[in-house]
Amino acid sequence: MSVAGVVVDARGRALLIQRRDNGKWEPPGGVLEREETIPEALQREVLEETGIKIALPATLTGVYKNMTGLIVSLVFRCQAADGTPTTGDETRALHWATREEVSELADEAYAIRVTDALDAMTPPAVRAHDGVKLV
Repeated sequence: MSVAGVVVDARGRALLIQRRDNGKWEPPGGVLEREETIPEALQREVLEETGIKIALPATLTGVYKNMTGLIVSLVFRCQAADGTPTTGDETRALHWATREEVSELADEAYAIRVTDALDAMTPPAVRAHDGVKLV
């Protein structure tokens, strides 16, 4: 299981990271460690990859299953509580993306997570993908 945090600023933009390992743009996140709760993992992953500490609780906006990798990801809309966006060991670049930019930068399977989070007034989405495209 993994978590991802879509950090949204006051202008309605989402913070995307460009991963060092594959160059892809996506919201910050990763796999839960054995002893972590879901909120702890979410806060840790966002902090590690962006330098931002998020406020808890965060709002669940979607559940996504990678049909190829067999991983379920819980995605949350988050607000920054502290910190300054910065790159790190796993993050090559950061970008505050508008809704339109998200679809240009990220693969469909990750862009939909961000747009679902930006539409946080709707019930959480439940979707499946193959790692790149929705199925």
